Amino acid sequence: MDWKSFLNKTKKDFVSLSKEIPDTFKGFSIMGNEAKKSGLIDEKTKEFVALGIAISTRCESCIGLHVESLIRLKTTRNELIEVLAMCSYMGGGPSITFSTKALEAFDQLNS
Repeated sequence: MDWKSFLNKTKKDFVSLSKEIPDTFKGFSIMGNEAKKSGLIDEKTKEFVALGIAISTRCESCIGLHVESLIRLKTTRNELIEVLAMCSYMGGGPSITFSTKALEAFDQLNS
């Protein structure tokens, strides 16, 4: 998969849908901004949690978007791989498959 093209299309699709349901997107954005604030747990850790959930629910768009956030937060490839090992352990075969997608996304989006 070409993750850059995939995420560009995803973001365009979000813009189109947000025009149809603006209040829903506004509420989702407010909730997301509040949830991601650093507090007792920093934003990077929260993004790792979100990536784990994205892998377990098999949401490719979510994987790409959270990998983008982790890159912005200066995540190393080795940190990501360590988290992917835990995701794979907890989710078995399906999570291993989607962990490979997360690593592929990281490599493509981080270049």
